[in-house]
Amino acid sequence: MSDVDEVNGIVAEPEKLRVEIRCVVPPTEEQCGRLRAVMAQKYGRDADDVEIVIHRDPAAADGFNIFVGDDNYDWSTLGRIRQFRKTVQALPKDPEGDRIVPLIREDIAGFSLNTGYQQVGQVVSVSDSIAVIQGLRDVVYGEIVLFECGVKGMALDIRTDGTTGIVLFGDSADIVAGSRVVRTKRTAGIPISNRILGRMIDPLGNPIDGGEPIGAKKYYPLERPAPGIVQRKPVSRPLETGILSIDAMFPIGRGQRELIIGDRQTGKTSIAVDTILNQKNKNVVCVYVAVCQKASAISKLMQTLKESGALEYTVVVSSSASDSPSMQYIAPYAGCAVAEYFMYHGRDTLIIYDDLSKHAVAYRTISLLLERAPGREAYPGDVFYLHSRLLERSAQLSDALGGGSMTAFPIVETQAGDISAYIPTNIISITDGQIFLDGELFNAGQRPAVNIGLSVSRVGGSAQTNIMKKAVGTLRLDLAQYREMQVFSQFGSDLDEQTKRQLKYGAGLMQLLRQKNRAPLSLWQQVVLLMTAQDGQFMNVPASLIGKVRDDFLAWFEKKHGTITLRIEHEKMHSQELREEILEAGREYFRESFSGKAFKN
Repeated sequence: MSDVDEVNGIVAEPEKLRVEIRCVVPPTEEQCGRLRAVMAQKYGRDADDVEIVIHRDPAAADGFNIFVGDDNYDWSTLGRIRQFRKTVQALPKDPEGDRIVPLIREDIAGFSLNTGYQQVGQVVSVSDSIAVIQGLRDVVYGEIVLFECGVKGMALDIRTDGTTGIVLFGDSADIVAGSRVVRTKRTAGIPISNRILGRMIDPLGNPIDGGEPIGAKKYYPLERPAPGIVQRKPVSRPLETGILSIDAMFPIGRGQRELIIGDRQTGKTSIAVDTILNQKNKNVVCVYVAVCQKASAISKLMQTLKESGALEYTVVVSSSASDSPSMQYIAPYAGCAVAEYFMYHGRDTLIIYDDLSKHAVAYRTISLLLERAPGREAYPGDVFYLHSRLLERSAQLSDALGGGSMTAFPIVETQAGDISAYIPTNIISITDGQIFLDGELFNAGQRPAVNIGLSVSRVGGSAQTNIMKKAVGTLRLDLAQYREMQVFSQFGSDLDEQTKRQLKYGAGLMQLLRQKNRAPLSLWQQVVLLMTAQDGQFMNVPASLIGKVRDDFLAWFEKKHGTITLRIEHEKMHSQELREEILEAGREYFRESFSGKAFKN
């Protein structure tokens, strides 16, 4: 603001800089003069333009509490105590404890008071975990602010009228109109360390599994820019799910983003959990993010992971259905920060967002409470950016950055199989492929109910091992032809022998692809099944018995031909010699087990 404003030839007096002092004992004239000079220099004004207003406030204790607009300079005794407390609280946690006293002495010796400057604002209104505040003119989007009752919030709506919409991360009962709020000058983050593995935490990083404190020292931001092109390298290493139909036809690479999509109760979470179980002894850190899930379902998941020995390399970030929309909103970003921490430390990570449909609903709730205008299907216009800035952080990092990776499995729920809805199409356009689970297949008993026609992996064979790529052969084409013939056969009774054979072969493949929950298959098991099935060795097995015969065959193969299984797992390379050994072993099993006899139910 200029010193003089000239309007219609009339010279207006400059507006004075108002400096309010809250104190018990008023400052002397000399102190007022020094304060006037300091404020004039700081704000670029003349000393005569500084107006000092003194308020007697018994709560101010000794010293002065100075306010200049939104700026606050706490020169009271309580302000000095707060500065010293922050210094002591910043001391590192030493498990032995014998260095604490020397550290405190060093900090006391080196402690010096600063100006006590902080920017403050006041609450205008609060309701439904949303606070509208006046002031904090320099607050930035996503910055954490602190209310005087200790509750934290995040700035999500910076308005032109000088007010700011804050989402609250705690109980708003103690926040009322007029409550004081200050900036923290840092964005939302989560405390992380290696000790977080095997724990269940809330989106703020607090353990909620009843265990000991995590004791994390690293404060990792919830949001950060995605790695650039130079910081990445091509996705080329497989991340096996242990699910035959996915690893064979829709391979997933480390660093890929593969959407799991389907109606409610079609097995989406089961695929994600089986993938976590399959990472045992593979040096992959898994992060499961539960958004708006039932607390009982999350507890059951924890028990499953614990019983399977998978909890030791897994972190569960939980935001249950009873949590506020603000906690549900930041949960995926908190999980992404955990996975990103390990990725930048050279580890391979897998993160599962279960699910982003509910995350979008939570964001819509917050946006409507902030009075943002809804758009298509009542979602705010930036809902695409909501998920793109989350999923784009998944990557295969370059060797210069340690070569770590983050593989993302976002889960999205559809209504009546409509994948053309707003949120599904948004996330399909962000990800590198999708596994579509068909409700009709699920109800027909096909588990997992993977729809061959609508599922795709845009990374494809680049993420498959050599032997798996060769073992798959024409599996997907054979199944596609079977589905077409199956529809065609419903309209005709006279079928030639070739068609009948293809229908029988396809039905057998579909049975072979059926898989129980919590039973992932290893690489050698998948390779052996694919090669023997495409050789027609299961053709004479009735469809109802294929599951039992498959399990018996794999157990027999591991016992009789353990050297072949070791070669597959360690070499991962295809050769004609190895293929012939596998096929001959399969023929041996069927000769020994059935000797040409007919199968019986």
